[in-house]
Amino acid sequence: MATIRAEGLYKIFGRKAEQALRLLEDGADREEVLRLGVTPAVVDASFEVKEGEIFVVMGLSGSGKSTLIRMLNGLWEPTAGHVHIDDVDIARIGSKRLRQVRKDKIGMVFQHFALLPHRTVVENAAYALDIQGMGKRERFDRAAEALKMVGLGGWEEKFPAQLSGGMKQRVGLARALASGSDVMLMDEAFSALDPLIRREMQDQLIELQARLGKTIVFITHDLNEAMRLGDRIAMMREGRIVQIGTAEEVLNDPATDYVAQFVADVDRTRVLTAESIMEPAQAVIGAGTGPRTALRTMREYQVGFAFVAARDRTFRGTVRDEDVAVATNRGDSSLDNILDPAAIAVHRDTLLADLFGPACESSAPLAVVDDEHRLVGVIPRVTLLAAMASAATDGTEAPQHGESGDASGPDADTAATYEGSGR
Repeated sequence: MATIRAEGLYKIFGRKAEQALRLLEDGADREEVLRLGVTPAVVDASFEVKEGEIFVVMGLSGSGKSTLIRMLNGLWEPTAGHVHIDDVDIARIGSKRLRQVRKDKIGMVFQHFALLPHRTVVENAAYALDIQGMGKRERFDRAAEALKMVGLGGWEEKFPAQLSGGMKQRVGLARALASGSDVMLMDEAFSALDPLIRREMQDQLIELQARLGKTIVFITHDLNEAMRLGDRIAMMREGRIVQIGTAEEVLNDPATDYVAQFVADVDRTRVLTAESIMEPAQAVIGAGTGPRTALRTMREYQVGFAFVAARDRTFRGTVRDEDVAVATNRGDSSLDNILDPAAIAVHRDTLLADLFGPACESSAPLAVVDDEHRLVGVIPRVTLLAAMASAATDGTEAPQHGESGDASGPDADTAATYEGSGR
C-alpha cells in the first residue's frame, strides 16, 4: 500500500513557467526551455512510497531533490501534478487543511538541525506538539520518550549550545518521532555531520526504523548513504527521475550511462548481499535420509558436501563425502552420527564484505538461510572469490560531487517556515 504517491510532478521557477510546462509536456529538450529564462527544477516526477519503506532520493547539487521534498510537504505548490499523502492530494487543498495534514501526518528532519537556541532539549523535541496545542505535561512526556529512543535520555534540560552536532541532529530526529507522524521527510539530514557521527546516525535510523516502521523519504547527495539506508532509491538528474530501484538493481542494472558512471566507485561488497550471489542448493538431502542416499546424491552432483534440511527446508547441517562413505560401510541407517549441526549458515541479507570471515572458517560452501532458517541457496568459495574480484575491478570514473545540473530553487527550509507556512 502506498503512503505517498506523486503523479506527474513539475516545478518550474520563472515568469514563463506555464509556457515552459507546455513545451516540456510536448517533449521539448532542456536547452529550449532554458531559453525562456525559467528553471525546470522538477520535471514529470512520478513514484510511490510504500508504507514502512525508506525511499531515498539521490542526486547531485541542482538535481531537484530538495525541490521535490518541498512539494511533498506542501511548502511549494507544484506547477503541475499531484502529491497524495494517504488519500489526501495536498497539492489541491487549502492552507488550513494543509497545515492540519502536516501536523497529523508529516514529521520533518532538517539538514541544519533547526533547533530553537532559547529552548531546552525537551522543549525543542516537544515543539511540534506545542504547535498542535497539546498540554505541557503530555507533550513533555512524549518528547522525553522520543529523546530516550535516540539516546538522549538525561539531556532534557540542556540547551542546544551545550550539544555536539550529532546530538543536535538527534534532537531533530526526536522532534519528528514525538509528533507521532507516520511519514518522516528527511532533507540531507546527516550531511552536516562528520563521517563518524554520520555513520552513527545512519545506524540509529536503521534501528529506529526496525522498531517503528515509519514511512521515510530521505534526501541525500551521498551515494554510499543512499545505498546503505534505502529500501529503494530514486536517482535524479536535471530535475528528472532517471531510475528507481533497490541498491542492487541500481548497481547491477543501471538504466542510463549517467547512473552507471555514478555508481562505478561504490564499494559493492558493502551493498551486494549473500542472496545476490548465491547459487541454487542442489545437493540437498532430507533429515531422515540414510548414508547410501546421501552418497548417491553427492556422486550425482560431483560434490564433497551435502546439505541436510527438514521437510520444510529448515537447515539442519552438512555431511562430508568421506564421513558418508564410512557410515555406509558401517551399515548406518541414519546420518545422525556424521551430521555437522554447527555448519556455518549466513542470512540472505548478509553483506558480501561480511561473508569472507565465515567462508574462511568453513570447509563447505556457505549455506544461505532466510528469516525462518530455511535453506534458500549456497555460496561456494569460488563464487565468493569471483564476486569479490568483480567488485574490485568493475567500474569507471564516476561523476564528481558538486557537478551541477539545474538549480533547484531557493532554500527556505527552517522549522518556522515548515510549521507556519500556508500557500
